[in-house]
Amino acid sequence: MKLFASRYLLVAAFSLFLAACSSTPPEQAVAPAQPDAWQQLEQSIASNELATAEDQLAALQAQAPHDPRLEPHQRQLAEAYLQRSQIVLQKGDVNAAATALSRARALMPQAPAVTGGDTMAHARKAELEKAEAALKAAEAKPQARVIDPSAPSTVIALKTTDSRALRRQLDEIAADVVNYRCEVVFQVPRTQDAPWLKTLLHKRVHKLDSGFELKQKHQIQRSLPAQVVLVPHQQ
Repeated sequence: MKLFASRYLLVAAFSLFLAACSSTPPEQAVAPAQPDAWQQLEQSIASNELATAEDQLAALQAQAPHDPRLEPHQRQLAEAYLQRSQIVLQKGDVNAAATALSRARALMPQAPAVTGGDTMAHARKAELEKAEAALKAAEAKPQARVIDPSAPSTVIALKTTDSRALRRQLDEIAADVVNYRCEVVFQVPRTQDAPWLKTLLHKRVHKLDSGFELKQKHQIQRSLPAQVVLVPHQQ
């Protein structure tokens, strides 16, 4: 009888143990660690999200104005803006280059390293000044109206069926011819089309710059509508 009671108590205890185990809630999955503010700033700069990076930098400056990590990150962001300005200037987007360059200048840390003997800092400052000089030169140069100055040549279909539109078009062509020292090739379907087109363009070029030596020629392309090829002088 005692043996039976002992076995009964053992089975009951074991059952209670299993019930307790089954009622234990499963462990919560651990959420992946979120990057801290400094990592987020570095990621924004690396991803070329510079406006976002600038906001993140400003927040960190407000939270920890004396943190030694601020200056290197500020310099890194300034360099990213400087690089952007150089890239967009090469593509001919003067306005975007000016905006990026102004941000680079504003963010360039004015620390003792810049004004002292830090060779790297002086190199960065020289690069910034060089970019500003290139931007000023680009702003001073007349903007192209109908040609792509970076291309070896530009082909423009002429609006010969609308005399008023053609005259406006030739005004723009003449401006680019003078500003970019272009040679001109008219490609026309009929021989008689060439002389009057040359005359119209010559009058406009002479009005803009009487001393400009206009080089014009023509080709007969009977299967094509009238067009003009502008070849800018390569510096």
